[in-house]
Amino acid sequence: MTEPSSPPPVPVPEPAPAPVTPVVAPVVADRPAPAVRPPRRAAALAGLTATGAAIATGELLAGLVPGIPSPILSVGRVVIDLQPPGAKELVVSIFGTADKLALEVLVLAVALAIGAGLGVLARARQGSAMAVLGGFIVIGIAAGLRDPGSQPTLAVLAGLGEYLVGATALDRLMRLVTGGAGGATAGGIVGAPDWSRRTLLVRGGGLALASLAAGVIGRLLLDRQRVPATGSLPEPELPAGLPAGAELGLEGLTPIVVPNADFYRIDTALLVPNVDRDSWRLRIHGLVEREVTLSYADLLELPVVEQYVTIACVSNRVGGDLIGNARWTGVRLRDVLDMAGVKDGATQLVGRSVDDWTAGMPVSWIMDPEREPMIALGMNGDPLPRQHGFPARLIVPGLFGYVSATKWLSELELTTMEAFDGYWVPLGWSKEAPILTQSRIDRPERGAAIPAGTYTFAGLAWAPDRGIARVEVQVDEGEWREASLSTPISDTTWLQWRIDWDATTGNHRVRVRATDALGETQAEGETRPDPDGARGWHAVRFSVA
Repeated sequence: MTEPSSPPPVPVPEPAPAPVTPVVAPVVADRPAPAVRPPRRAAALAGLTATGAAIATGELLAGLVPGIPSPILSVGRVVIDLQPPGAKELVVSIFGTADKLALEVLVLAVALAIGAGLGVLARARQGSAMAVLGGFIVIGIAAGLRDPGSQPTLAVLAGLGEYLVGATALDRLMRLVTGGAGGATAGGIVGAPDWSRRTLLVRGGGLALASLAAGVIGRLLLDRQRVPATGSLPEPELPAGLPAGAELGLEGLTPIVVPNADFYRIDTALLVPNVDRDSWRLRIHGLVEREVTLSYADLLELPVVEQYVTIACVSNRVGGDLIGNARWTGVRLRDVLDMAGVKDGATQLVGRSVDDWTAGMPVSWIMDPEREPMIALGMNGDPLPRQHGFPARLIVPGLFGYVSATKWLSELELTTMEAFDGYWVPLGWSKEAPILTQSRIDRPERGAAIPAGTYTFAGLAWAPDRGIARVEVQVDEGEWREASLSTPISDTTWLQWRIDWDATTGNHRVRVRATDALGETQAEGETRPDPDGARGWHAVRFSVA
């Protein structure tokens, strides 16, 4: 009998899922990504590089196109004109004949520092930075227009070119350091900077190198624009020669005639004026019977003279080297003045350069028959070098250069001592400045170590236009001994001196003093050069091994 079968299972329905309430996210309006400011250092580097590019553009344009002024030289010239009293003596005492290079470096450094500041400003206010850049370009244009050789239209166009280069460079570099103006992405995050220090250094460095090359090329081209000092000089009536014994011939002793390449140069011209000899003219006017204008050829028709004259800069410190002796060829200054006829009331002669620099000297000094002031056309047998006044300059025996030795001569004006002050007088220098009686030790040099035994001290002494009568030397606190002198060329030049000494071991000091032909011995106490020349006995400390 079979078991009865089980009934089939009844399906149990699954419970319905609970209803899900949808979650709606709140709608938030899109917000612009916050402005991204580049790092301060990166921005400063961008501004400095852009400013350098603008300056280099100006230098290159000045070299390529005559009539466009150099921005660095133009600003430097304004700095010179606006210098306070005492600045000249300080700068020359520190840098000597490298004073012009020092000023150019300073102008460039200040400009680049300002550029770095513009970059920092552009982090937040790029429009303001661009406006400030434009303002400085305008100042540069105004400074360039003061250059006698600049052409206003070209100067303005060059300034616009400088601005376009500088502004474009600043904009591109700032975009680079911020990763672009529209909010770049980095790692998928909108608005994060895509700035790379390496990228900035590579691109900015490339622009900086290109700017440096452009600036150097521009300056070389600018110098090549200068008219060369060419031409031959006629034979003088009486050629100047050196007497026997004028040169002692000791090693380390300055030669009695300084070569042109080694002759000191102190003036206010950052760039040597570009003077064409054939178009050059010399105007004589003021308190004269008749105004006269002479060409270079007119001067050569006058009797030509030649003489050795020692000239000195008033900024020369005790023992300094801002002094030199050369053989000058030219015409008598009095011959030129006689052509115009000097009126009785004239007491001052003002020499004016082509760049408007002026020097004033007493007419009585010029007219003294014991002196031979001249308009020099040649130096040591060659036409005047450009840096020393080509095509013509004044050489006046016995007066410091700042009141007499006008280079790149363009005018001679007769006036009174009260009516006019030369360039340096308002800056604290004396109006009348005869060269003082002075002497210098050339050997040994300061701090030198010399061997024991016989040693020869040597140096120079000068008192233009009086001449030197005696030179005395003292070692330590010993007695003053008279030195041997070279044969003087004339009263208008320096001479060399020497004296032997039995060198003993130890540290020593040697001093020198000179007495001129009028019996005046140079003052002992050392003073600054301003206002009318340095005084004091030159001393050198050295050791004997």
